[in-house]
Amino acid sequence: MPSLPARTTPLVSRLLIAAVLPLLAACASTGAPLAGPAVAIPAAWDPAPGIADATGDLQRWWQQLGDPMLSALIERAIARNPDLASSRASVREARARLRAAGAGRLPTVDAGASAGIAKAGTSDSDTRLSIGLDASWELDLFAGQRLTVDAAAADLARTDALLDNAHASLAAEVALDYVDLRSAQARLAIARTNLESQGETLQFTQWRVDAGLASAVDLEQARSNLAQTAATIPALEASGAAAVHALAALTADDAAQLAQRLAGPAELPAAPPSIAAGIPAEALQRRPDVRAATQALLAETARTGVARAARYPTLTLSASVGSEAMTLGAIGGAASLSRSLVAALGASLFDGDRLDAQYEAQQAVRAQALSTLEATLLAALRETEDALVAFDRGGKREAALGRAADAARAAALLARQRYRGGLIDFQTVLDTERTLRTVEDSLAVARADRLASLIQLYKALGGGWTRPQADAPRSPA
Repeated sequence: MPSLPARTTPLVSRLLIAAVLPLLAACASTGAPLAGPAVAIPAAWDPAPGIADATGDLQRWWQQLGDPMLSALIERAIARNPDLASSRASVREARARLRAAGAGRLPTVDAGASAGIAKAGTSDSDTRLSIGLDASWELDLFAGQRLTVDAAAADLARTDALLDNAHASLAAEVALDYVDLRSAQARLAIARTNLESQGETLQFTQWRVDAGLASAVDLEQARSNLAQTAATIPALEASGAAAVHALAALTADDAAQLAQRLAGPAELPAAPPSIAAGIPAEALQRRPDVRAATQALLAETARTGVARAARYPTLTLSASVGSEAMTLGAIGGAASLSRSLVAALGASLFDGDRLDAQYEAQQAVRAQALSTLEATLLAALRETEDALVAFDRGGKREAALGRAADAARAAALLARQRYRGGLIDFQTVLDTERTLRTVEDSLAVARADRLASLIQLYKALGGGWTRPQADAPRSPA
């Protein structure tokens, strides 16, 4: 196994060794050495406020958000999504292939019976009846058959992990689309509230112009401010409709009926104050994409052993027993019985280097699987670290914008009151209203962004789905 970087701690070394022990054990059975993934796993995540260093229940993380509608949508998507149905079919296929591979290690027995009439020239015709049993068994001298079963078992485990990954990805996608919908609805409510307030300002400005207390410039500026706010509403309505359509596709639902059930505005799901991130090694073990890449490497390692064993001789035992007679009553008699037992040793003397080339090609396939696993581990670490930082920094951004929104509301209210009293000019009112509209919209976006980063973090930590025991991988009988 490649040496670890100098900065890697002894704890990290132990974690790495524990992660690759199954790989090394599988390789020992083939006689082919295999290096483990050259990825240093940190002993802990970069500490961040609001991140608990403990392992929590991530199987159905969406229930921690306290939104029954979101939970119902995710459960409905899991039950009805066609992509999941395809993944489940792939698991059934892998199970059947594993049973077929296991059957290859057992003897085969064939039975046959025939009846015929033969006549030569003018002689009388002869009736011939025969029955027989044939059995054969190839001894697994160089573990090729066993490794074929090992490869099929790893393929099954990989498809199981891919099904888990499909579940987790679907849950996260539904949650993100739901957040997009609620965010659009919240921003739409803010825009309409600001539109109503700016309409009142426009009406009051009209009165002042009619009374000769304000100029037409103030009136046109008020109209422009109102129109700018009104222009944001169609785009937000389109965003909300797009989110509903996405949810309808994921849940295989009718978009019109779903839009009625999700009609807003409604509050965004509540993000918990902290999340149990656990340690990196545990998170990587939970992630189904890492498990799938690991099982793919195990499968290709076993197939490398199969290709290696194919270059060596084979030993097959075969036996047959049969009976041939001219009448049905004579079938089975001692005189009609024939028996044989044969041991056959076979080896390829010349194949144009075909078997060696296949072995080298399989070694290259195994090297690709190892590189894929290393890339998956690196991507998993980066994804988790990015989500941790986004969740933490998003909380700080949301808090700062919350304070800014409170101040902007107070400033806008005070500006309108002072303008009506003739104490300030209309430009100050416009500035405060524009600021209020921008800050409140930014706050709604920040809340949605932080919730989205939390969803990404749950997924990055390997949360999202654990299938019932009945769906777990099964070994061949």
